[in-house]
Amino acid sequence: MEKNLATWDRALRVVIGLILIYLAFTKGGLWWILGIVGLVLIGTAITGFCLLYKVVGFRTG
Repeated sequence: MEKNLATWDRALRVVIGLILIYLAFTKGGLWWILGIVGLVLIGTAITGFCLLYKVVGFRTG
């Protein structure tokens, strides 16, 4: 699995992911869906690989 995310892309994903997780915990209700999206963003940032980028043929790094 090759990395296809640049450092700036990974950092942006972590920031957005943390914001979404925060909103999920503070808002409650159906906001938990955004919490899951936030976890996925953080996971892709940690691994440096995004499957959607691979399918589309896009890479930032």
